[in-house]
Parts: sequence; C-alpha cells; structure tokens
Amino acid sequence: EVQLQASGGGLVQAGGSLRLSCAISGFTFDDNARGWFRQVPGKEREVIGCISSSDGSTYYADSVKGRFTISSDNAKNTVYLQMNSLKPEDTAVYYCATEWGPCSDYDRDLLGMDYWGKGTQVTVSS
Repeated sequence: EVQLQASGGGLVQAGGSLRLSCAISGFTFDDNARGWFRQVPGKEREVIGCISSSDGSTYYADSVKGRFTISSDNAKNTVYLQMNSLKPEDTAVYYCATEWGPCSDYDRDLLGMDYWGKGTQVTVSS
C-alpha cells in the first residue's frame, strides 16, 4: 500500500520560513514524480511544483518561484518543500503526491497524480 505522510506545517509570521517533509512508503520506483500542491477552502487545488527523482529536475509554479524549493532524498524516499519569504496568501493545506515517471509539464496532469497524502496546514500571519 502506497502511503504519503506530510509533516512540518504550522503557524509562521510573514517573511518567515518553513520546511515541509513528505515521507513516501510502499512506492519504490526509481523514476517517479514527486509533487507539492496546496489548497485553500473553497478554491481549487494549486500546483506548487514537482521534482523528478531520476534526474532531480524541477518545475515550479510562477507564484512560488524564487521562494520555494523542492528537493528529494531518494535514499529516505522523502521529498521536501523549503518555503522562504512566506506571505499570508501562502496560507493553505499543503499536499504531496507521487506517481511513476517524470514530472509532467502540464498542471492538469500533475493534479491527477496517482497517490496523495493527507496534507498539512500552513498558516502565515501578517
């Protein structure tokens, strides 16, 4: 059974930083896409970015470029989201997901990843 467990969320002041972790179990393909997403109640889920485990290539949404960094530790089967210069509009539930193969170039494909974690709340106060 594939399981993803996101952690590291919490309350932070604007301008601060947080690092989220997503531990993946039951999914051991060498070539897989690992994505981060977020969702505000009442709004559609948004792509943050994706990392391909095979070559470490990354994709980021324009809204987080330069502030957020996705990294992956293949030995630990864990993907990270380093968030810097946080803004109140970054407040959301953050999700991780994974599937076989490299990251798609299209948000609609990333949003359809096969396996998802339950999410962790990030709240940025002004």
